Amino acid sequence: MAQSTSGSNSLHVAIVLDGNGRWAERRGLPRKAGHLAGARRVRRIVEAAPRLGIGTLTLFAFSADNWKRPPDEVDALLGLLGRTMQRQVPACVRDSVRLAFPGRRDRLPCALAQTLAEAERATACGTALRLRIAIDYSARDTIVTAARHPGAGHGRANFLAALAYAANEAEPAIDVDLLIRTGGEHRLSDFLLFECAYAEFTFLDTPWPDFTPSDLAACVAEFSRRSRRFGAVAS
Repeated sequence: MAQSTSGSNSLHVAIVLDGNGRWAERRGLPRKAGHLAGARRVRRIVEAAPRLGIGTLTLFAFSADNWKRPPDEVDALLGLLGRTMQRQVPACVRDSVRLAFPGRRDRLPCALAQTLAEAERATACGTALRLRIAIDYSARDTIVTAARHPGAGHGRANFLAALAYAANEAEPAIDVDLLIRTGGEHRLSDFLLFECAYAEFTFLDTPWPDFTPSDLAACVAEFSRRSRRFGAVAS
């Protein structure tokens, strides 16, 4: 199997959950129906992740640029995120899934920000999977904020701590091993730019609501066949 960036057998997989709106439009449904279908898909992927050797799973749910969308779609998305978290916290506690929500909190509705904080506290002891759901997240803004931190300039470890602080996380995330983007687009869209320095990329035409645990397993299998040299020469 391809080596994890962390040197362990536990992978960090990041997924850009793209294609919800287009999935709905192709079916003659409102875009919010696609977001609802996408939210329902998350649970199955989270359940499958630990069985595939994934120790950290980061999902891009709402970017800082998504505020540019129509206000009714933004309200629907944020409301859906809040309701989904409230429903899923008991299952996360049961399955030992630890939640984190990298991104800004100050622009979110107060009720949603409180829901996220409560979800983090309730699942803080989870050990089976670290599930990071990025909300109001911009990698560039996070890097700029981290660079202003007083301790950021004293080595990479200190900068990683500053990066976590800037993203409202209790601890730094390990580097991304595999980044998957669904929905047919081939770009990072300001997602985990620092953490993806040596990530392997997989881009799929499949929209997120149709992405299955079997698709995730296929992506991990493809990752395992790749040669990761991290700048060195293959042995």
